[in-house]
Amino acid sequence: MIRNRATLTASPEHEVALDCIEAAVDAAAPDVATRSAISRAGETLTIEETTYDLGNYSDVVVVGGGKAAGGVTRALESILSDSLSGGHIIVKQAVDTETVRSSVGDHPLPSDRNVEATADILETVEEAGEDTLVLFVLTGGASALLSAPAGDLTLDDLQTTTDRLLSGGVPIAEINAVRKHLSDLKGGQIARRAAPATVAGLLLSDVVGNDLSTIGSGPSVPDETTYADALDVFDRYDLTPPPAVQEHLEAGRDGEIPETPFPDDPAFDRVTNYLVGDNATALDAAAAVAQDAGYEPLMLTSRLRGEAREVAKPLVAIAEEATATGTPVEPPAVLLAGGETTVTVTGDGGQGGPNQEFVLSGALAHDGDAVIAAVDTDGEDGSSDVAGAIADGTVVDDRERAREALLANDAGSYLSDIGATIKTGPTGTNVNDVAVIVVPDTDE
Repeated sequence: MIRNRATLTASPEHEVALDCIEAAVDAAAPDVATRSAISRAGETLTIEETTYDLGNYSDVVVVGGGKAAGGVTRALESILSDSLSGGHIIVKQAVDTETVRSSVGDHPLPSDRNVEATADILETVEEAGEDTLVLFVLTGGASALLSAPAGDLTLDDLQTTTDRLLSGGVPIAEINAVRKHLSDLKGGQIARRAAPATVAGLLLSDVVGNDLSTIGSGPSVPDETTYADALDVFDRYDLTPPPAVQEHLEAGRDGEIPETPFPDDPAFDRVTNYLVGDNATALDAAAAVAQDAGYEPLMLTSRLRGEAREVAKPLVAIAEEATATGTPVEPPAVLLAGGETTVTVTGDGGQGGPNQEFVLSGALAHDGDAVIAAVDTDGEDGSSDVAGAIADGTVVDDRERAREALLANDAGSYLSDIGATIKTGPTGTNVNDVAVIVVPDTDE
């Protein structure tokens, strides 16, 4: 999986860190997650603890989108076979599906082809009747890939807004609160359009804490945020939306545009959402690999969030404490954390992403021999073409240059120059970031 692994294995600790990363990404593979949650016996489709009698439906369709939607859909095609009528998904990388149409879209900024494919999905959903079972697949990346500008908004309005929110270091839940109110699909609106069909939402989480209404901006989930909440996001982070977006949100706040459906909306009477995989799934697999290698795993959290360069410091401090006192874990050990850190861009737009900033900041702050690695499980850290990085204090030889790179949001350039970036290419899944800190045996 790690294409440049041979150049990264500088020590046994590096080897363990890379093994943990590969295991984490493998465990979050969409086909694995789907088959663990969904099975079929005859005409009975079982999703977790719920059963669906396929004989009650004249049509079974799969719609949705996200970076891992292709893998989920391929698994569904295999499980359902000739019971599947068709459907349409939007993915970032081309995928070979048989019955369900797949379209390639753009991420992280929406594009014309995203809008065109989403319009077809909405048409498919609106044609669903009472005897239709809609399997709605939603994974990380869907907020951009599923794009349906609301009202008089344009694609350019969505692109500009998304870019400003991402560059402003806004957490994903608040970004999605805005997206829901600029869309004809998000914030429970696909459920409203699908009624009276039966809808089973199949969600692979890329959201810290697994709030279903935040994953992909919650098209099949009730929305408790409002137009006023969306406006508050811009005020809170001192950002200015495009004029059309400002006008649209103010019109919604003033009651001129209907709100997204709340939990008591009848649109959800025949909708059930299922979480088929998340960050904890990846961390559990990494912990098992660490233990097999003779290291004591300690899972710190799957809810990591905050500014990447700052979040790294307390984690490496825990590694230092472990080395010095054997607390909270006795070395050799592997500290594991996952979640979604952010980067507030203050430089001139250098290379990198949250995981690369995490690793460089951690290596600069660390006073010890631990190996620090972090990746985005989708294989693309921020807007870069690498998954993340791996480093220890010894490879950061020019500390002044490293600090300058970090301050300029150019961690990627420095880490690339010293051969510390991790390259996987697109992995086909997305369950947030995984950080691994390997603390060597103090007796060695």
